[in-house]
Amino acid sequence: MFTYRRPNEISSTAGESFLADGPTNEVLDVYMIHQQPNPGIHYEYIIPGDNVISPQLLAHRRPGEPFNGQLGMPESTSREDEDLHRETDILTGQSAGTFPVIQPGRFPSHQPENQVPAMQPPRQNREYNWKQVGKTECTTTCGKGSQYPIFHCVNRITHEEVPEGYCDSSTKPIPEEEACNLFPCPAFWDIGEWSECSKTCGLGMQHRQILCRQIYANRTLTVQQYRCQHLEKPDTTSTCQLKICSEWQIRTEWTSCSVPCGVGQRTRDVKCVSNLGDVVDDEECNMKLRPNDIENCDMGPCAKSWFLTEWSDRCSAECGAGVRTRSVVCMTNHVSSLPLEGCGNNRPSETTPCNNGPCAGKVDWFAGGWTQCSTECGSGTQQREVICVRKTEGNFDVLNPYECSYLEKPPSQQSCYLKPCGSKWFHTEWSTCSKSCEGGFRVREVRCLSDDMAASTQCDPQLKPEEKELCNTQDCVPEIDENCKDKYYNCNVVVQARLCVYTYYKTACCASCTRVANRQPGFLGHR
Repeated sequence: MFTYRRPNEISSTAGESFLADGPTNEVLDVYMIHQQPNPGIHYEYIIPGDNVISPQLLAHRRPGEPFNGQLGMPESTSREDEDLHRETDILTGQSAGTFPVIQPGRFPSHQPENQVPAMQPPRQNREYNWKQVGKTECTTTCGKGSQYPIFHCVNRITHEEVPEGYCDSSTKPIPEEEACNLFPCPAFWDIGEWSECSKTCGLGMQHRQILCRQIYANRTLTVQQYRCQHLEKPDTTSTCQLKICSEWQIRTEWTSCSVPCGVGQRTRDVKCVSNLGDVVDDEECNMKLRPNDIENCDMGPCAKSWFLTEWSDRCSAECGAGVRTRSVVCMTNHVSSLPLEGCGNNRPSETTPCNNGPCAGKVDWFAGGWTQCSTECGSGTQQREVICVRKTEGNFDVLNPYECSYLEKPPSQQSCYLKPCGSKWFHTEWSTCSKSCEGGFRVREVRCLSDDMAASTQCDPQLKPEEKELCNTQDCVPEIDENCKDKYYNCNVVVQARLCVYTYYKTACCASCTRVANRQPGFLGHR
């Protein structure tokens, strides 16, 4: 199992790293893909091996102890024990409680039976020898340190220390490194650095990695967390706030609409402001909460033309003089973003006279019945006949109105409203004819409008007034020019040769060229 650590999460590690406590039982291939210049890779590994024991110490064994084939180590003593308990004085001569000394590089060997051992050089009786008097201090207080034996020159008999010059320097034992304070150091929490705050403003979160670590053999190892349970575990998460978030402010009211009529736009000033009151970039505020700084505005229709309905079918009077009515409204006749002027003062008439013939009268002011409403819907007018009559036996004689002038005359007209019209067809006046003769056309715009003069789709399509019609269908009468005559008898040849495009032939054969030009428009323009 590998433990991966991100950059700067562990204070003792620079860059990315991963660690396995081991052992690794398979080949491990590590590939690194870098997008920036390669910073290099540092790696460490540990290979377990046998304890290395000093040959000088392993070469000594007590007389009578069996040799186990491991460099003279007693069978009852392991290499580790021998390495950790080397406290016997090492002397070159015989002494109580000491081993027989064999010189460095020389090892005892078993002689085959019936063979005489090789003769050793005679031992020199020296008065001074090297003696181990102690050890150096351990390099560490825990986690496996190292120390070395200390050898001094002493009197062979009294063991009193003397200057080193009294001893043979060539026989001084070489100090071998010894392990000490093998117990591991107490576990501790290795605290990584805090990550970046999760938010650039406002309250956010940040994290750090906490590992239980232990030092052994000058190496810092990651261990199980239960070994640090005696210590208070530092927090791995914390709140953070780099700064107070900025907010949106509406600095101005809406401007006036960009057009005096129709649909335009209006704007206002919206800024992102920090908590210090400074205007900052919009990205520092929440774009989802940004108030609108532009919107559409409708200033109503831009009027240009008078729109009319057809005249009503009914006359306001069943007999005598009456009126017919129509609706008139001023509206724009096309969609435009430009301001338009009004329809002007030439408002079309809303009434026109009508007469259904004379009516009978009666004595005094005689008011006839109200006629039906001039319109089937919407606002209209009703008429009635008011005459001055004199009643005779079985008949009424109509008198001059002057005869009844001393009496109050009843009203002869009133407004009426039967029902809402819903939607009706309106149209503009006809345009000028496109041609003065031989059939042109003229157009008008037709709209369906409701009672409130808003655009509607509820009008009967079959009743829609025509938007285009023919006009000036009479033939065109060409003007006769008395001076336009053919000067030659063979002008037909000029026409056939299409020479009328030239000024000379056009003048010499004026009548023929003109006649062909009227019959084939554009003829004179081709060669």
